[in-house]
Amino acid sequence: MANRYYRPGEERAEKVNDLFARIAPRYDLINDLQSFWMHRWWKRRLIRLAHPRAGDRGLDLCCGTGDVAFALAAQGVKVTGLDFSNAMLNVARKRAAHASPSSSPPEFIQGDAMATGLPDAAFDLVTMSYGLRNLANWESGLEEMRRVTKPGGQILILDFGKPDFQPWRQAYFCYLRWIVPRFGRLFFGDSDTHGYIYESLLNYPAQRGVEAKMHQMGFKQIRVVNLLGGIMSINIGKR
Repeated sequence: MANRYYRPGEERAEKVNDLFARIAPRYDLINDLQSFWMHRWWKRRLIRLAHPRAGDRGLDLCCGTGDVAFALAAQGVKVTGLDFSNAMLNVARKRAAHASPSSSPPEFIQGDAMATGLPDAAFDLVTMSYGLRNLANWESGLEEMRRVTKPGGQILILDFGKPDFQPWRQAYFCYLRWIVPRFGRLFFGDSDTHGYIYESLLNYPAQRGVEAKMHQMGFKQIRVVNLLGGIMSINIGKR
């Protein structure tokens, strides 16, 4: 049976919004559990690779509850966090209200990562974590990232990957298909909330497809950083 939170085409945004509205209150907790806390290390790796500088303008698309946005702000970056889900933004804003006064907290806004409405070439650094795979059209999302990045600016995309080594890919896919949905059943009484990850990844070209598209779009200094054998990946490029 198809996952009810995954729909291609016009229904995609509505179903993804329904998903995140349901899981937002426990999103961070379940991320810790299903990744064995490694998602925190992966996000720190993203920040290190971004080489943020104090005073840079940063945009964190599909910012969720704000992990990456807060980490960039702690480095002195003037950060805007954008997400489609108000439920996720509410969690991020509550965190911002309790942020350390030593750093300027991100500004969080609701919007569409495929059509942000933000100015052209406005940001030194544009990031997206676990968001490109969820867009109705991931290519449009990548094009929007390029549009809002300054010439010479950098984009970084962290997401679930597809390992090149087939036995490792098969073991990983088995974990996503059979184990991860149990977190949804345990915490929400609904295995589809986390079975969605497997379904969405099947329909996403992952790091190699994103890399190829970045070459087509004319990005420079393109590279892929595989994490844990490619089960997660960071795509990097400069406009």
